[in-house]
Amino acid sequence: MTQTAVVSARIAPDLKRSAERVFSELGLTVTQAITLFYEQVETRQSLPFGARVPNDTTQRALEDARTRCDLETFDSVTQLFEDLEI
Repeated sequence: MTQTAVVSARIAPDLKRSAERVFSELGLTVTQAITLFYEQVETRQSLPFGARVPNDTTQRALEDARTRCDLETFDSVTQLFEDLEI
């Protein structure tokens, strides 16, 4: 018999149910889907979809946006577009 390892994770119940429906429609069990994911990670040596750690400039911009640092505000869309005109 092939040896196996146990993978345990906590996820939101709604997400679990929704994903399991998709797996079922694809004819996969949860175990098969997780195995496919792991095999793709191993093959690609990365996640099998676009996910990257933002560079320093992007991280600073995201933090500035979260804290609303140095953000210009407008009272209307018209004002915004007028400001964008060069």
